[in-house]
Amino acid sequence: MKFLDHLEEWLIAFLMGAATLIIFMAVVHRYLSGLPVPWLQDQLIQINTSWAQELCIYMFVWMAKFGAAYGVRTGIHVGVDVVINRLSVPWRNGFIVFGLLAGALFTGVVGALGASFVWDIGHTEQTSADLEVPMWLVYLAVPAGSWLMCFRFLQVMVAFVRTGELPKHDHAHVEGLDDELGAKA
Repeated sequence: MKFLDHLEEWLIAFLMGAATLIIFMAVVHRYLSGLPVPWLQDQLIQINTSWAQELCIYMFVWMAKFGAAYGVRTGIHVGVDVVINRLSVPWRNGFIVFGLLAGALFTGVVGALGASFVWDIGHTEQTSADLEVPMWLVYLAVPAGSWLMCFRFLQVMVAFVRTGELPKHDHAHVEGLDDELGAKA
């Protein structure tokens, strides 16, 4: 499971970093291309960065789908649980399990419908406008991310049934900082 956790985190981090660099490069290119320096303009106009925006949109879609699964695993999704927390423990636990199963069902259905769509579009010649990659690769984010999110809902539900604990995100916690401070002491 740790491998999947780390793969998910590295993929999200890579997509965020790469998208940031690509957009930065495209903005700098656009700015420098507008400078009234003839030889610079001639060189920069030969560089085509029209693909950057499209690539970043696709990267953000993939990042959002896998980020949503990460959010389920770590407990960072916003939830309105004022009423649930006022219930007796058996009722509270029942509603939490129901909610997690409903999330798993919904994301599983979205994944299945997305897979059907990807299968159908995979049998066409559709490509993206600027990158000219097959569109099924772009849309593959929907079933892959949805099924991962479904798995995370089930994973959280099983852990909750076993321990009675839900993942809780501490906004003040910095990963690795405790190890660093412990090494200095």
